[in-house]
Amino acid sequence: RLAIMDQDGENHRYLTDGKHLVLTPRFSPTAQKVIYMSYMDDAPKVYMLDVDTQEKTLVGDFPGMSFAPRFMPGGKGVIMSVSLNGNSEIYSLDLRTRKKTRLTKNRAIDTSPSYSPDAKKIVFNSDRGGNQQLYVMNKNGKNVHRISFGKGRYGTPVWSPRGDLIAFTKMHKGKFFIGVMRPDGSGERLLTESYLDEGPTWSPNGRVIIFARQGRSRGNKQGKWGVYSVDLTGYNERKIKTPRDASDPAWSPLL
Repeated sequence: RLAIMDQDGENHRYLTDGKHLVLTPRFSPTAQKVIYMSYMDDAPKVYMLDVDTQEKTLVGDFPGMSFAPRFMPGGKGVIMSVSLNGNSEIYSLDLRTRKKTRLTKNRAIDTSPSYSPDAKKIVFNSDRGGNQQLYVMNKNGKNVHRISFGKGRYGTPVWSPRGDLIAFTKMHKGKFFIGVMRPDGSGERLLTESYLDEGPTWSPNGRVIIFARQGRSRGNKQGKWGVYSVDLTGYNERKIKTPRDASDPAWSPLL
């Protein structure tokens, strides 16, 4: 179920009824709408929800699966992955004209796109180089270049509101990390380490990251999921209280 709460965990309430699996919610720049993936009609599709009216709309109606959506800065368009016949590509969609634009064309899996704050660049992850790494391209899909070169695999990149850093999930030797690097790939720093950390999202001031963490499984019991925050020093880590297991956090813009 989609849920919404204050940044300290207070005023928790549900936005969906739990009849369909929902994942990866992201706020619009006004926080009035949330875009997310749902299995409403068995196939994964991207939907948009009005927080106040609860009105749901299908976004794009792409053939195949659509997932990993995000709004572009300004909220006039969205970007997402579309998978057809086993090939995942990145598309943008103008919400006013409903024009679809394919931005990548590669046999590899291209997913998890995120715009820079000025909407001129897009970071995403792809296995086009043999394993999962981070790439940056122009907003029109041109000038694709790899930026992650450390050991391990990289995914779920998200550009900071200030444009100075990109947060990511890193997987290496059976462990998961939340880290940051500059947009050119330099200055990589790992802020967390655990059995499973993933899905970073930035605070509006670009100083704190919230992410999901799963505890280690015990016997036939899966570890519980929770939402955690860490600042850019990597030292001030804390768990955000939620009524039950929680994952896929997204921080709203300033209200």
